[in-house]
Amino acid sequence: MPPRSSRDLPALVPDVVRDLDREIAERFAKAPLRLNEYGYDPYGLSPESARRMMLPTGLLYRHYFRVDTHDLDNIPPGGMLLIANHAGQFAWDGTMLAMAMLLEAEPPRLARGMGEYFLWRVPFFGLSASRSGTTVGTPENCVRMLEDGECVMVFPEGAKGANKPFRKRYQLQRFGMGFMRIALESGVPIVPVGIVGSEEQQPGFANLESLGARLGLPSLPITITMPWFGPLGAAMALPVKYHIYFGEPLQFEGDPNEEDAAIEQRVEVVKASIAELIARGLRERPGIFS
Repeated sequence: MPPRSSRDLPALVPDVVRDLDREIAERFAKAPLRLNEYGYDPYGLSPESARRMMLPTGLLYRHYFRVDTHDLDNIPPGGMLLIANHAGQFAWDGTMLAMAMLLEAEPPRLARGMGEYFLWRVPFFGLSASRSGTTVGTPENCVRMLEDGECVMVFPEGAKGANKPFRKRYQLQRFGMGFMRIALESGVPIVPVGIVGSEEQQPGFANLESLGARLGLPSLPITITMPWFGPLGAAMALPVKYHIYFGEPLQFEGDPNEEDAAIEQRVEVVKASIAELIARGLRERPGIFS
């Protein structure tokens, strides 16, 4: 089922929006998707729904965060894990990485996000997430996607990376090891990704984890916009410029059920690769907003 034409947008929509809508539709048409007769893929993705949701984030990608990508030719075909650093309180880094894969990679790739299960208990979120290509982040779901040739994004620092205070910017936090066990089980390569810019998008002063836990939240960061602007403050970000660096694919072999110490050695290789990409980005960028 082809996506609707940008000509269906209201007449008053600016050309820049209309052009991007058309571009996203063309990129989806080129992406290696497996759709059934109703226009859905095996994981609930609807290109039509995803396109509507990605248009606003595409505008942010192009005109607010002004994302630059580097070494996208390192992206291999087939199943892969994109392993990236995580920062910025709100997950704009994951959104910008997904947009980079759709708009810049050749051929376009849909980078699948793996969300926390509690998000699917938020009204309407689960269905919207599934329609845009995100699924519940279980190891079984991830392995299945990789074996089907999908591209999956993982941020192994988790909330501790996203919600760390500004004084710890660009200091990688402890990586979880689950992604490495999944890579060994599925046999797919890992592409390390260094994201520069996200640390400055919403500087955090503190993280009230204990209070957050009592409220049923994984964290409760205090930033320049939270909690002062209420729920809206969670997504507000400064107009920093993003730089996304893609490293050379890393292939690992071994038993996914090995002891933690053996798995952690491999994880440290990935972590070191990401640290090098971040260091390169910090050296090369002219400034936070350029």
